Amino acid sequence: MSWFPKWQPYTGDINTQPVATNEYLPVGQSIMLGLQHVLAMFGATVLAPLLMGFDANLAIMMSGICTILFFVMTGGRVPSYLGSSFAFIGVVAAATAHATGSGANSNLSVALGGIIACGFLYAVIGFIVMATGTQWIEKLMPPVVTGAVVMIIGLNLAPITVSGVQGKPFDLWMALMTVLCMGMIAVFAHGFLQRLLLLIGLVMAYAIYAIATNILGLGEPINFALITDADWFGLPNFSSPTFDTNALPIIAPVAFILVAENLGHIKAVGAMTGENLTPYLGRAFVADGVATALSASVGGTGMTTYGENIGVMAVTRVYSTLIFVLAGIFAMILGFSPKFGAMIQTIPSPVLTGASIVVFGLIAIAGAKIWIDNKVNFANNKNLMVAAITIILGTGDFGLMVGNFNLGGIGTATFAAIILHWFLSLREFNSSRVQFFES
Repeated sequence: MSWFPKWQPYTGDINTQPVATNEYLPVGQSIMLGLQHVLAMFGATVLAPLLMGFDANLAIMMSGICTILFFVMTGGRVPSYLGSSFAFIGVVAAATAHATGSGANSNLSVALGGIIACGFLYAVIGFIVMATGTQWIEKLMPPVVTGAVVMIIGLNLAPITVSGVQGKPFDLWMALMTVLCMGMIAVFAHGFLQRLLLLIGLVMAYAIYAIATNILGLGEPINFALITDADWFGLPNFSSPTFDTNALPIIAPVAFILVAENLGHIKAVGAMTGENLTPYLGRAFVADGVATALSASVGGTGMTTYGENIGVMAVTRVYSTLIFVLAGIFAMILGFSPKFGAMIQTIPSPVLTGASIVVFGLIAIAGAKIWIDNKVNFANNKNLMVAAITIILGTGDFGLMVGNFNLGGIGTATFAAIILHWFLSLREFNSSRVQFFES
């Protein structure tokens, strides 16, 4: 079997037959579809880096480069756009003592070193999967584990998010206004507009904030001079990593969360396309891990496959992997525009806080959705204990010390979920052995 598939022109009716991964559309349609993916990925390419204090220009540029790298390393078999994983926000904040959404991260290099270590660990897991198959990873991280791990990402970040606007009445109201704007788009908009709830809701809240401050004088006004003074084209701000022994064990375990995210993504896309993408799971892990390490080596964020991809593909019924090459090119172009970066920098902190409330809430609910979709049985005490303990450890930011290392709430909860599920499954294993020998 060749590394890349043999792409064929699409000749069907989009209303009855979706575009397969190995098919392609005319150039004009493909360009528009690629642009849609970039817009839908706003949360991953712009919002997540801002919350961690990364350079948004560099983050979106690296998302484009890494998406194309992912396409090449998976042989164009897996439709996906790579964006910044929200799983890194909590551990980066813990490792660098950075307040979420408070501007540039002064300890950025420390975070980069940890993300590189995470990328290498992720790639190693991918190589193991390629060599041994996928069955063991699915047993190690069943839906009850992946659901709990995803949920705690959102819940762990909740206190950090809210703390940024506490004691500031105007900022509190603007954060709630941002939440309302995004909620309105999510509920009252139709079709593809609903998939852009983060982007459109943010634009609406931004406009309301500008009217309230720059016109009505109710708060700190937006400095639009940053946009007018910025050049149209230029290089983003690159940074080099520092490998801090205290930060590495905090950030590196995010690799297991990325495994859960990627596993869920590929399973979902496979179900939508009717194609068996599981054989490419190892490739996807390796590609995502290499992309994460590459991005962090120059100052970018950690990468992951993203749920917004699934939404766009569901709306458009187009699963062609070639679309993502075009999307990657668009992202790279945006990354080379300081004016775009300046525009992002003018987003007020209360608006970012409101957006993060929605994003982190959606992450938490996504974990619950994994349970529902996979019909996890909570009448089973094993599932009940795994989920209950993991959620409290993550939400309470139970940072376990291993020697001189603090795993952080998310890291501790992730390992707890995996180990606890394995340990509590021993009873079932022993019972099956007894039955085997008795028979």
